[in-house]
Amino acid sequence: LEKMKDFSYLKSNFYTIDSRTSLLEGDINVSEALSMDFSIKPTLEEPRILIFHTHTHEDFVDSDMSKGLQEGICGVGEELKDILEKKYGISVLHDMSIYDAVNGVLQREGAYERSGPGVEKILKQYPSIEVCIDMHRDGIPETMRLITEIDGKTCAKVMLVNGICRLNKDGQAEPVSWLENKYIKENLAFSLQIHTLAGQKFPGFMRKNYLNPYRFIFHYMPRSALIEVGAQTNTKQEALNAMEPLAKILAEVLLEDTP
Repeated sequence: LEKMKDFSYLKSNFYTIDSRTSLLEGDINVSEALSMDFSIKPTLEEPRILIFHTHTHEDFVDSDMSKGLQEGICGVGEELKDILEKKYGISVLHDMSIYDAVNGVLQREGAYERSGPGVEKILKQYPSIEVCIDMHRDGIPETMRLITEIDGKTCAKVMLVNGICRLNKDGQAEPVSWLENKYIKENLAFSLQIHTLAGQKFPGFMRKNYLNPYRFIFHYMPRSALIEVGAQTNTKQEALNAMEPLAKILAEVLLEDTP
């Protein structure tokens, strides 16, 4: 904790920062961020967590997408849902609506503009939802593999992404005026708590948090997360194996008493 209070240490050890944006010293008060209360009351009666996939068709090296969306990142989301419900008693709504295709043709461009209204509709229909997770898998060079071993299983590494709504312009970091998000401080704290706990429980499981200049889905609620599970070079099983430790970390952040 004392090391993390040093901004230079925090910035270099916990974040990968997109060259188009900046992390400023005033963005995170570490003591405040790590003490922020994100606890929820678990129930199986109504959904508390929403998992969705803006890039619904993202797959893994051995996925056979002709068999359906469960072969890719959607199957990984379903695994996380099952663990959170069965082991931790937190009801999850898993949305597998397709946002990265138009008229049956893959189209990543505009996917966030399409997923936004879908998520808004779900949140209006289920006001009990307090946590919003957009689950992806990353894209990396084909020579790389993001793996670690946990409890004897090979797991895909996980990365949290934050949208900070700030672009560098003429050497200055300026807010993106057309991307409002009143929850940036809470979003950063939520991901920092998850990352810090993961480092304690499962060293090597989490990659550095990635800071992007835009917004993604973080403006819907304080407990919003964009989670990258492995990459296209991971196997589907490696991604599935990562859900047990991820669920444990999420549960410890979200529950006052963890089973």
